[in-house]
Amino acid sequence: MKAAVISAPGVVVIENVEDPSPGPRDVVVRVAAVGLCGTDLHILQGEFAPTLPITPGHEFAGEIVAVGGQVHEFALGDRVAVDPSLYCHECHYCRIGRNNLCERWAAIGVTNPGGAAEYALAPAANCVKLPEHVRTEDAALIEPLSCAVRGYDILRSQLATNVLIYGSGTMGLMMMELAKRTGAATVDIVDINPDRLETARTLGCTHAVTSADEIEQPRGWDVVIDATGNAKAIQEAIGRVGKGGTYLQFGVADYAARATIEPYRIYNQEITITGSMAVLHSYERAARLFAAGVLDPEVFISDRLPLTDYAAALQQFQDGKGRKILVTP
Repeated sequence: MKAAVISAPGVVVIENVEDPSPGPRDVVVRVAAVGLCGTDLHILQGEFAPTLPITPGHEFAGEIVAVGGQVHEFALGDRVAVDPSLYCHECHYCRIGRNNLCERWAAIGVTNPGGAAEYALAPAANCVKLPEHVRTEDAALIEPLSCAVRGYDILRSQLATNVLIYGSGTMGLMMMELAKRTGAATVDIVDINPDRLETARTLGCTHAVTSADEIEQPRGWDVVIDATGNAKAIQEAIGRVGKGGTYLQFGVADYAARATIEPYRIYNQEITITGSMAVLHSYERAARLFAAGVLDPEVFISDRLPLTDYAAALQQFQDGKGRKILVTP
């Protein structure tokens, strides 16, 4: 089969690799679409993935074409979305229910070959069957949505909060949609990309601006979310949190990124600073939300490119052009 392979930092090649073969509790999925995300850029830079080469692609969906001998809940032809998370279920963090902090954390498309290929191997336990009305080629959006759901699990939002989100890419827009559905009174978006801001306005944010100074919020915001991973944006975002508010680091920053905090302010104003790491008990809920129409794929997906254009797709994503970019093997 053909697969996109990150063979060395900054190097993407399309190669013929061996077809995957299922173990007893595995399935093989013919990939209909795989999404690009910031994690893929980190892998391209040589971060995250413990070893290269690796076939990336942790946001994917497709059709089951082979099943292991002990798989009874799925059949050939079933259409599924795949949770890429792989946990050991034995370490301290897994035993206390914090599997996303697993000491042996792994993931399809990060540590194991992923969905940027014609076929991908996945544990049956990680698959969610798609209802008839959900298009397989759209269901790659479920994985990033599950990360957003995890973010809101961390926030434990109250009704009538004022929310400020930095970044109106795919993840910022997903966080915006969930903010609206978890009872936010206002949801404001900051970005420097005019096309993305226009999409945020189309989806119904309260304000979409290039600087939070353009919004009258003298007491700051109850919830501030960074969905950029950009050090400058992070630094500014932390300063926008109001008294008793919460800052969520949701965007994936470079390892070298740094931000300065004011310990006295955090103490005196009882500010919470927290993070959200990937997926935890949120994938199936995201699949239900997606099936219920919480996202409009026609708005969120800006490009669908062939597997042969995977390197160009990564470059387009890195350049900030478009919204969710899907590759169709």
